[in-house]
Amino acid sequence: MTSLNFDSTMSDTERRKRLFAGDLFICSPRPSTRALIDFASELIEEAFAPFDPQTAQHNMPVERFVEIFGPLKPRFIHHPKTKELLSNVVADLGCDLDETHIDVPRLRGVTSDNYLTAGVGYAFPAHRDTWWSAPLAQVNWWLPIYDFASESSMAFHPNYWSTPISNGSEEFNYYQYNATGRKDAAKYIKSDTRSQPGPREPMELDPQLRIVSPAGGAILFAAAQMHSTVPNTSGLTRFSIDFRTVNLTDLESEHGAPNVDTYSQGTSLHDFRRGRDGAPLPESIVACYDSGDKPEGGVLVFEPQEAAS
Repeated sequence: MTSLNFDSTMSDTERRKRLFAGDLFICSPRPSTRALIDFASELIEEAFAPFDPQTAQHNMPVERFVEIFGPLKPRFIHHPKTKELLSNVVADLGCDLDETHIDVPRLRGVTSDNYLTAGVGYAFPAHRDTWWSAPLAQVNWWLPIYDFASESSMAFHPNYWSTPISNGSEEFNYYQYNATGRKDAAKYIKSDTRSQPGPREPMELDPQLRIVSPAGGAILFAAAQMHSTVPNTSGLTRFSIDFRTVNLTDLESEHGAPNVDTYSQGTSLHDFRRGRDGAPLPESIVACYDSGDKPEGGVLVFEPQEAAS
């Protein structure tokens, strides 16, 4: 049974153990998380000026929204200040930066009332991140940049923690997706035809858990946790940051969540860098989690062309 843990004081080791058993952790805003979202909101508001980013969708055609938000995402992701602030958040919440490896953060914008549901605004149906070649030892971190409502939140579906469904992950290769699916995201505006894992059979999405935290709060959950983007009907675009961590000891000991229905190829572990100094994971560790071949033209690590200035 999934348990909710609010502002827990347990160690990161114990927290990861509970996450890999299906628990969720919710942390109140703190100086480190506020610093991260304040920097993100500064970039967002500068890009969308003179409009309020949360209501900008009502003042411009969707093509213009994509023109603004598409380049903004990699600018935030690869900005040196973002990496520094991210490490501060992870350390502040009890992680050992010598053991903890962090991937690049994602800046998300979920618009309201089906304004943009493809490409850079893709609203994910129910899924596990492990379907996208994430390791079972991965922890997901999610932070809202502005206050939001239940009508624009994420939903967790705890009944599927140990229940498998057909999802197409056996057809997914992470390196191929880096070469095509992620590279071309901004090209999809009206519809999203990228080949991605997802439910291949009907799902019972209730009961579901929607956690509404204030801006700068953090929600932590296992990559194997079934979750979805709630169809946004709030009238406001919901902006958020998410990133992922793995612990070296967990990877070495093969400690993580159970594999219920994941069969994807490749691994996202090439993306992770040590929190202390940015060093990559040892190749010997990555190789243990790398399933399948690298297809011709495949890319181990996605590098968007629009890097930070």
